[in-house]
Amino acid sequence: MQSIARVLKSHGKDGGILLGFTTVSPEDIDLQEPVFIYFDGLPVPFYFEDFTPKGTSRAIARITGVRSLADADEIAGAEVFADYFEEEDELAFLEGMTLKDADGSLIGTVSAYEDIPGNLCLWVETPKGEVLVPFHQDLIVSIDEKTGTLIMNIPDGLL
Repeated sequence: MQSIARVLKSHGKDGGILLGFTTVSPEDIDLQEPVFIYFDGLPVPFYFEDFTPKGTSRAIARITGVRSLADADEIAGAEVFADYFEEEDELAFLEGMTLKDADGSLIGTVSAYEDIPGNLCLWVETPKGEVLVPFHQDLIVSIDEKTGTLIMNIPDGLL
């Protein structure tokens, strides 16, 4: 399942919401397919009842089950997921890269990545075993595809 948007805020008094799209454009949305919002760790499906694009990255929408301002406020800030987009394996190039800490110390080799909703992580083979390292833009120092080296600021205590 791919994160596609975030509920930015409620819109109107009848349960409308303002969506901010992060990985797709509003025109790419299939209005016949469900989108999902996680509640208590489980994906709950919602269908669009009304959908009006606003520019290239936002839309005003109404979804099933959200009928009031209180309902819309309850999901404000929630991530919206869809499972019908073909995910491009654009991060496959990371597999096999050497991971180094910003101080130059060798951490290990990236063996895979895992797209945990809202938290992309790398599986890294280290001398002490396999570890899961968050792959966040704030931690990345550099990626050199020519040398196959990924340098990150690894938080103290993570390894």
